[in-house]
Amino acid sequence: MLFVVAPALLSDFRLNLLGKFLCFAIVAVGIGLAWGRGGMLTLGQGVFFGLGAYMMAMHMKLADAEIRDGSGALPDFMQLGGQRDLPGFWLPFTSPFATLLMILTIPPLLALLLGMGIFKRRVKGAYFAILSQALAAAFAILLISQQNTLGGSNGISYFRTWFGFTLNDPVNKQMLYFIAAGTLLVVMFITRQLMNSRYGELLVAVRDQEERVRFLGYDPANIKLVAYVVAALWASIAGALFVPIVGIITPQDVGVLASIAFIIGVAIGGRTTLLGPVLGAIAVAWAQTTLSEQFPSAWTYAQGALFVLVVGFLPGGIASLFLLRRRKKQKEGTP
Repeated sequence: MLFVVAPALLSDFRLNLLGKFLCFAIVAVGIGLAWGRGGMLTLGQGVFFGLGAYMMAMHMKLADAEIRDGSGALPDFMQLGGQRDLPGFWLPFTSPFATLLMILTIPPLLALLLGMGIFKRRVKGAYFAILSQALAAAFAILLISQQNTLGGSNGISYFRTWFGFTLNDPVNKQMLYFIAAGTLLVVMFITRQLMNSRYGELLVAVRDQEERVRFLGYDPANIKLVAYVVAALWASIAGALFVPIVGIITPQDVGVLASIAFIIGVAIGGRTTLLGPVLGAIAVAWAQTTLSEQFPSAWTYAQGALFVLVVGFLPGGIASLFLLRRRKKQKEGTP
């Protein structure tokens, strides 16, 4: 469906929009692993999503500036803001290889450090959710305060190229969609292997009976840490793909509201399954885009009502309907 049906039926604009939704779905897969299987309500995934996005945006801006004005040129928004010299933390992003390496390493390392400080102290439940949400709020505030170096509240936008490919070319836009679709499938495959492995069984055991797992000789903190780091990696990759597909990244895309939107999609789809978070994230993002065009002021209330109804009457999400139907058929077939 992703590689044949969608490109055949959707216009270039709608296909690009679906690519954006697939980035959200990649984040949702990681949340499904950490929250659905591990019981960690990760309300701060916007931080890791934002780190990957901003690192990719910084490289793309530097590449555009070099094409426009030569080596060592400043990005356009810095020139307009009166910035004279390139900030030191921008320098590594002149290299495409270094940029990709940092996207794959910095967010997971940050998650590792945060996780060790949180899980080793046995912080869990609502306290973990509050801490992760506070981290997302602090990250968004930090970005807004960096007007001359990171674009402030306006973010970073107006990209021309991505690793040498012109973004205005429809063929390249379709290529980005296929890259996002392929990345989603790879992420789902790796996550499925984790869920079906012995580690996946331990993760569910920690979610349901943490003290019993500790009594059996395992350290629940290490088990949680792996899921948290993997979820951060998926979010960072999604953010890096989001920027060339959408063409802009702002603090609003990585703050508290964005992190909560990720959670809503996972909850509606079904957090304990593999496919549920993917379908939920795509469905919520599609509904937000479609309904907000017709009912700009009412969509937020509809989103909240949908979340409350699903949590209240269908805790397993939409995916649980298929499980209930399967069980019903099995009972009917039993003599």
